[in-house]
Amino acid sequence: MSVLISHTPIWQALQTHQCSLATVHLRDLFAQDSQRFSHFSLNACGLLLDFSKNHITHETLHLLLNLAKQVELESHIELLFHGDKVNNTEHRAALHTALRNRSHYPILVDGQDVMPAVDAVLAKMREFSDVVNQGKWLGFTGKPIDTVVNIGIGGSDLGPLMVVRALKAYHCQPLKAHFVSNADSTQLAEILAICNPETTLFIVASKTFSTQETLLNAHSARRWLIEKLGSASAVARHFVAVSTNKEKVQAFGIDTNNMFAFWDWVGGRYSLWSAIGLSIAVMIGMDNFEQLLAGAHALDQHFATAPLAENMPVILGLLGVWYSSFWSAHTQVILPYDVALEYFPNHLQQLVMESLGKNVTKQGQFVDYATCPISWGTLGNNGQHAFYQLLHQGTQLVPADFLVAIESQQALDEHQLAVLSNALAQSHVLMQGRTLEETRIALQATGLQGKALEEAVPHRVFKGNQPSNTLVYQKLTPQILGALIALYEHKTFVQSVCWGINAFDQWGVELGKQVASKFLIELQKTEPNQDYNASTNGLLNYVKTKLSH
Repeated sequence: MSVLISHTPIWQALQTHQCSLATVHLRDLFAQDSQRFSHFSLNACGLLLDFSKNHITHETLHLLLNLAKQVELESHIELLFHGDKVNNTEHRAALHTALRNRSHYPILVDGQDVMPAVDAVLAKMREFSDVVNQGKWLGFTGKPIDTVVNIGIGGSDLGPLMVVRALKAYHCQPLKAHFVSNADSTQLAEILAICNPETTLFIVASKTFSTQETLLNAHSARRWLIEKLGSASAVARHFVAVSTNKEKVQAFGIDTNNMFAFWDWVGGRYSLWSAIGLSIAVMIGMDNFEQLLAGAHALDQHFATAPLAENMPVILGLLGVWYSSFWSAHTQVILPYDVALEYFPNHLQQLVMESLGKNVTKQGQFVDYATCPISWGTLGNNGQHAFYQLLHQGTQLVPADFLVAIESQQALDEHQLAVLSNALAQSHVLMQGRTLEETRIALQATGLQGKALEEAVPHRVFKGNQPSNTLVYQKLTPQILGALIALYEHKTFVQSVCWGINAFDQWGVELGKQVASKFLIELQKTEPNQDYNASTNGLLNYVKTKLSH
């Protein structure tokens, strides 16, 4: 067995260094270095990253970069881009970068260049999306499509949903999009209630065409369509598939000419760049979809070639390791000050926690250090009136990422200045805080004095010292969004390398699915359950009695 990274001198040096910084307030670090912003900021691919509001010094960065060298990060980056089987438990490459390889240089998997197949699928996506956008794809009754319903779950839902919402300003009119993922019939029923069966196109996204939730929704949508249009022949004009299972697709009634392929080296949470992004291509047009790919490719090139100290995903990833493993920060909050990024925190939840929520190294050793933080967040202005209270006066250390657009996609006078002022103010106050004495002076200026003043002061003190990154871009275009998504993908990979874990498998989701299949059978039986623990038996039996009524 190899030595855990936590047992190396560089890890221990970082632990010692953290102890020396633990009592240093961020405002003191700024007081010591008037050029801190220029020392701790980077520009790449249309993104400005200000990481100066972190618990770091030049020595911290030096040690973290030494950690990157200790784990041979540069070699791992090369392996990722070259199609090596970095997903060791499933013996697969993780080549989402090939899906957006706009340079079209050869990328080999098992000795075969995958780029011709990637380009062929992109060409097929262009042909299909153009036909739909031009009103030439006609439904069973001869009417053009005006509504697209994507049926998937996990990466087949979260990524496309996030991008389609983020790029709403680029939607091809008059198309509307809906996304169905939940097995709860309410979601599908509410969407079908506002759809016209004659003009609705369903995209069923499932690699194996056997995912329980996806197929449950797909078959219900199929029954609805046949009932409304009166013929099973309608299915071929209103359903297409993103899958690799030709037999099951054909049995469903979908014309296999309208089946879009992808490969086992495309992980679910990295799949929006593939044919899984068909709903994106249809909604924004293939030209804009290729701009999305181009933005991600530009960030890929930056990640692959920039020196570690000037590499944006590397810096973000090392900071993530710094807080999780050395500062006991159990969460990471994502705060977009751009309403177009409404679903970006949801997408990152899967990307981060499914990739890094591991307690075993690639060599099968259980770790003795903290890995993945809980990723969460919402739109910044909304969050200010919800959970920012905890960020400012709570007891937890919560690193934050602010995502800030200079321009809104839909500009109205005065609105964007309000958004920008709030974003910059919040990152400032989280770092700076307000001391007891500063609070006393501020309250005295309002006329408070004596006992009332002293009683009020403690409740209005802001400890500050909360770390944050701020990512600024001009406007959320397809290209900028591509770069932003790729940035977080590569940040996640950097963290996985530092922790020695596999970012590309997700065995943690399997057991629950297996037991759910077993319980599905149990719920259809009438006899009481006695085979499980008292709680599970009690719940199964209670639910069964209620179902029987």
